[in-house]
Amino acid sequence: MFPPHFKERVILPSDRQERQQMENAATPLLEMRNIKKDFFGNQVLTDINLTLREGEVIGLVGENGAGKSTLMKILFGADVIRETGGYGGDIILNGQKVQFDSPFDAIAAGIGMVHQEFSLIPGFMAQENILLNREPKKGNIVSQIFSDRMDTLNWNEIDERASQAIEKMGVRIDKDMLISDMPVGHKQFTEIAREIDRDNVRLLVFDEPTAVLTESEADILLKAIKELAASGIAIIFISHRLQEVMDICDRVVTLRDGKTIRDVPVSQTNVSDIAASMVGRTVTAEHLKKQAELNAAETETLPDDYVLDVKNLWVDMPGETVRDVSFKVRRGEIFGIGGLAGQGKLGVPNGIMGLYPAGGEASFDGRPLEMGNAASVLKEGLAFVSEDRRGVGLLLDESLDWNICFSAMQVKGEYLKPYLGGLFKLRDEKAMRANADKYIDMLAIKCTGSRQKAKELSGGNQQKVCLAKAFSLKPKLLFVSEPTRGIDVGAKAIVLDTLRKYNRENGTTIVMVSSELEELRSVCDRVAIVAGGKVAGILPPREAPEKFAMLMSGLSAEGAER
Repeated sequence: MFPPHFKERVILPSDRQERQQMENAATPLLEMRNIKKDFFGNQVLTDINLTLREGEVIGLVGENGAGKSTLMKILFGADVIRETGGYGGDIILNGQKVQFDSPFDAIAAGIGMVHQEFSLIPGFMAQENILLNREPKKGNIVSQIFSDRMDTLNWNEIDERASQAIEKMGVRIDKDMLISDMPVGHKQFTEIAREIDRDNVRLLVFDEPTAVLTESEADILLKAIKELAASGIAIIFISHRLQEVMDICDRVVTLRDGKTIRDVPVSQTNVSDIAASMVGRTVTAEHLKKQAELNAAETETLPDDYVLDVKNLWVDMPGETVRDVSFKVRRGEIFGIGGLAGQGKLGVPNGIMGLYPAGGEASFDGRPLEMGNAASVLKEGLAFVSEDRRGVGLLLDESLDWNICFSAMQVKGEYLKPYLGGLFKLRDEKAMRANADKYIDMLAIKCTGSRQKAKELSGGNQQKVCLAKAFSLKPKLLFVSEPTRGIDVGAKAIVLDTLRKYNRENGTTIVMVSSELEELRSVCDRVAIVAGGKVAGILPPREAPEKFAMLMSGLSAEGAER
């Protein structure tokens, strides 16, 4: 018997649905609690907290190095996380604590990730890539006798499922086309279709998905993401295009220096606020302001004597394509080139110095440069410190004095001693050691001496050797690309101070390419921001950080040179 006041309630199907929706709303699909991660003592994530509900789209924003990629690698079970000691904190999926030891575990749990770099097989068709490792099969007489390993592919079902996945995005892709023959935008859509086709997908991570797309393609993708969210799939959207974040996201989470700085609904923020939260630095703000003011004052005294003139430059550098870049550099200034990863900033010096196919026009001191000929450009008085110090910058199995003097020996014939009236020349070991010792002292290179092999040094000290190698050429103009990448704070200070000193004392024009906006603003006289393979604008260092962030997002900023 029920109590007299009890009234039985019949739960209708609609009531059950409403109740389930309320339960889902109460329990987040994903929680990342107090996530920490360090790489060999270098703390890159500190107490990161993030929640995500079914059908919700959150924008994850931050500068290069803010920790976005590391956080997503933890979520996706990337091998590098396990191989470097794992992580701290908890990942809660659908109310259950999980720990993924590999991406296969994450995929099995319903998490998909569209990476910034393609992971497609060029010799396969689009439909083969979409269904890779999940190909539907059909039995035959042979497989019935021996094993299902003798099954054959069910091409009709492959064709149908690939078509459905493509149709969900609202884009036209030839599913029978080889990936190697596809334009880059279609490759991106193929990557996304592969994730959409998974049966149990509940959460998708998009890492800069529109970076390689045209404006019309990006609009199609954003619409598709909205429709995926409406179907209940949760989305983490990583993008430097802040207007896109505002257009499709429900919330915006900002990471800075490995910490969660801000987590707000899009209705309570705007592009300028997001930009400010990305680049604000309380620790070094005063120092940066003073240095920027000093640089600005010195820049005003520089005459409009342009030593480098670049017009309509294009560079075919994988991952850093330059489409149409034009700028001028004053004689004696430090000119900065910044921007987010993959937007083309690294392609500029690599193209001008002849390391990748390039076109357009570039002249130095009024003389045209032969961009496809590195030796010719070096002889004109230009030098280059590459971002790839191990692959391009150093002779790893050779001694430091050999590394430091090699380019000057090859280009200018220095550090060679003539014999038999100049009939032949040999290395001047004494002069090489003296030159190497000078730069070892100047740059505080930690080594056992000039005869130590380059491969035995730390990354930071290898970077210093690359600078010494360029200085030995006594260039009129020096390109330095990512000069402080991967080196500690103390070494960064030495490198930046040395560049500034070398510029002021020798009058050498320097073009510094860096992902670190703060460094560019503290050292450079002017800073150009490259976005989408083009110069979005050029600003003096004293301008507000928000203006630089606007240019990085592909938006115009008041007061920027074009």
